[in-house]
Amino acid sequence: MKEASPAKYYFAKYFFLAFGLLQWMCGLLILRESTADKSKASALLFFTVGLILVSIQVFIGPKLKRVAVGKNRIAIRTDGETRHYEWPEVKWIRPVPIVNAYKLKLKGKKERIYFLPSQKIDPVFGFSDDDKLRASDLRRK
Repeated sequence: MKEASPAKYYFAKYFFLAFGLLQWMCGLLILRESTADKSKASALLFFTVGLILVSIQVFIGPKLKRVAVGKNRIAIRTDGETRHYEWPEVKWIRPVPIVNAYKLKLKGKKERIYFLPSQKIDPVFGFSDDDKLRASDLRRK
């Protein structure tokens, strides 16, 4: 079974949080070092951008999982435990447009799982139904 490298996974998972905190630190330094009105406006801009990035992290972070894909089953790692699913339990797998990621839907589960592939795959730039990858298609490969 193949999965994305841990470095790639953790970089993608915490990118928005780290960059948002960096924006907040820059805004704090600008606010602390200068008293001009333009500096206060730029500090507000840094705080706003940081807030947007941290908000993105709150929504995307919990949905991004480490997934190992094999010929007969899929393993999903969450919070130190690994759950194995057979291919008939997978409803569909779709590429996420523009980003090198996939979303996975399991039968009987409400939430979608986002994961990174194990190898370099060109991003998909369309939203058509042709991009859908069904579990039955993967079993044949």
